Amino acid sequence: QVQLVESGGGLVQPGGSLRLSCAASGSISRLYAMGWYRQAPEKQRELVARISSGGTTNYADSVKGRFTISGDNAKKTTYLQMNSLKPEDTAVYYCNVVGSTRFTPLDAWGQGTLVTVSS
Repeated sequence: QVQLVESGGGLVQPGGSLRLSCAASGSISRLYAMGWYRQAPEKQRELVARISSGGTTNYADSVKGRFTISGDNAKKTTYLQMNSLKPEDTAVYYCNVVGSTRFTPLDAWGQGTLVTVSS
């Protein structure tokens, strides 16, 4: 069993910052990528940022220059530093891990952490 534990969400004023963390545990044999997605009310889940095991990153256009994803392969942990937050960043943020266990492919999701940007 693979588990993802997210933390760091909360309420912040526009222009503020938050840092999300996600730690994966369990029988992960290979880690290909870790990422963050978000889902706002009545909207589809969308990619926010993703980092490969080799360190390649990609971001949604809406967060480029404001958000930074980083990862620690050894600790199977990823972080999302969010600066200059806007009300439109309000959403539930989900951590995602892609890899494999000893016998099967892996595509795991965290339970989500709520980020609310409001004055």
